[in-house]
Amino acid sequence: MEDRIFTETILRWYAENGRDLPWRRTRDPYAVWLSEIILQQTRIVQGQAYWERFMQRFPNVESLAAASEDEVLRLWQGLGYYSRARNLLAAARQIVAIGHFPDTVDELRSLKGVGEYTAAAVGSIAFGLPVAVVDGNVYRVLSRYFGISTPVNTPAAKKEFSRLAQALLPEDCPADFNQGIMDFGALQCTPASPDCYACPLMAGCNARKTGRVGMLPVKKQTSPVRERFFCYVYLRFQGQTALRRRPAGDIWQGLWEPLLYELGPGKDSEAFLSAKELPGTVTPLRKGIRHQLTHQTLFADLFLWEPVRAPELPEGYVLIPEIELDRYAKPRLVEILTDTIPDEA
Repeated sequence: MEDRIFTETILRWYAENGRDLPWRRTRDPYAVWLSEIILQQTRIVQGQAYWERFMQRFPNVESLAAASEDEVLRLWQGLGYYSRARNLLAAARQIVAIGHFPDTVDELRSLKGVGEYTAAAVGSIAFGLPVAVVDGNVYRVLSRYFGISTPVNTPAAKKEFSRLAQALLPEDCPADFNQGIMDFGALQCTPASPDCYACPLMAGCNARKTGRVGMLPVKKQTSPVRERFFCYVYLRFQGQTALRRRPAGDIWQGLWEPLLYELGPGKDSEAFLSAKELPGTVTPLRKGIRHQLTHQTLFADLFLWEPVRAPELPEGYVLIPEIELDRYAKPRLVEILTDTIPDEA
């Protein structure tokens, strides 16, 4: 009885309050899949503009599959988590090779970058498959309503919440329920200061009854965030600058950046560069810029180096005309830094 009330309440709330989003106006699996990949680790307010640009530039999976990695990374620039863009391209090529868009959960999960959540979301929305989604919003809503204190970032929670969500899912309208419970978590049962008095689930909410709204869901403490210290040197010589493509095995694989020296904590970048005795003028432009990634905190300084003669570049760096800088896909941190570089006198 309680489960049925919960499900009906979510469906009714969604019919009245669900967000009007462009990918919800279509059953095109390509459009739905693209939205789900973009919205991983990205807020809708930011992701929608990227989805629209991708749909305009690559209106179908065939056009995306034919793109180069540089084209996709350039369009993705600013979204972060660039492995998503590379996986997007790889999956598009998988789909074209298959000859049709996968329409079962197992087939969807075989695509590069598609896990259980994305397969369930695309399957239920595009194909009406009765498979429940479980994301951060779903964890929060279910944890609070049913009073579940299992830490949500553990394997046990994944199984527990997946079983519960599947039991609550109405097989005749899985898309509405999945989108409804996610919207409910995003708009109504918010992480901080939810408006419980206006909540249609208040009467049956365990967290509300027990005074644990602010305590649920529970999250197990994770390892500390790693700190890294980047000293970037923007070379300027006769209208050219130096870039390299970042290698595999680290953040920002495949993106481009200026000369980089990674320093240890507490090491002064100006003193470091002074000791290198770079020929020409070295001017500090930005100091102590903080950039947060999921598991790393980056601190970056930026210097402008104007050598007196053609420089010898470290391995992997190439000279490019400065006027072509915008053609290269760069990490957001590099974008922030290079946007402040003054024009050549």
